[in-house]
Amino acid sequence: MPITEVSKIWMNGELVDWADAKVHLLTHALHYGSGVFEGIRAYDTKKGTHVYRLTDHIDRLLRSAKIYLMDVPFSADELVQATKDVINANELESCYIRPIIYRGYGEMGLFPLLAPVDVAIAVWPWGTYLGDDGIKHGIRAKISSFRRFGPNSMPPAAKATGQYINSSLAKVEAVKSGYEEAILLDDQGNLSEGSGENLFVVRNGVVATPPTACDVLEGITADTVDAICRDEGIRLERRVMVRSDLYVAEEAFLTGTAAEIVPLREVDDRVIGEPGPITRRIQDIFYSIIKGENDKYGHYLEWVK
Repeated sequence: MPITEVSKIWMNGELVDWADAKVHLLTHALHYGSGVFEGIRAYDTKKGTHVYRLTDHIDRLLRSAKIYLMDVPFSADELVQATKDVINANELESCYIRPIIYRGYGEMGLFPLLAPVDVAIAVWPWGTYLGDDGIKHGIRAKISSFRRFGPNSMPPAAKATGQYINSSLAKVEAVKSGYEEAILLDDQGNLSEGSGENLFVVRNGVVATPPTACDVLEGITADTVDAICRDEGIRLERRVMVRSDLYVAEEAFLTGTAAEIVPLREVDDRVIGEPGPITRRIQDIFYSIIKGENDKYGHYLEWVK
């Protein structure tokens, strides 16, 4: 999806003009993928603009940096405030937010620890990742021939830049094959996740999702679904599943900050159908939360002003 330019980007503690937010050709992360990042959304509501679970996202960003032995020169509180500052500087009411911590210019080679650690936060208007029609009616997905990497190859618990070439290969394969999204299996052949989303399967009134042992990134939106299910009395299990569990699902959906909550209506040409009652119920509550209309989950909303 194309990027809409705005005015300012936050870089290493300063707001710089969009056109001046540049890095050197020999930036370590450009060559080796040595960066970690987040995807966050700010929403416009009748009460003003909020960033959805901003602190939770920043905490996960710093956990990813810790896994990769990156000494971040800013605290979580400073990054939370910087996010609000760059939204305000660009006068945006709703936007996508991309904080990134990366190894910068000054060192080359596979031992990265001497490279400087840079931090930036960009924001821009960005629509729903898989489209409004997908949210309403579901999307078609394909189980990818590319496997999700295992924890002893790269750490799935980190949201790292270089790791997403795996997701990109799966996404391209799916789209070029006529589908809208890819589902990856883990290195043991069990269901793992989408190219950029967590996976949920519904059968006999029970919601199931693969555990982190299946090479899954712990999702912020997935955690919200967990809370919704708990509060609504919907049974949710974390368990190992195989591809046939998805083929015979009564309902299925993907969750992610960019995608939000997107039903699956078809997987590998096996029809699941229009979004079912449990998916719709979870969707309705989720969208009431991000619209600022559900005080029960008001603690998830971090107001920009």
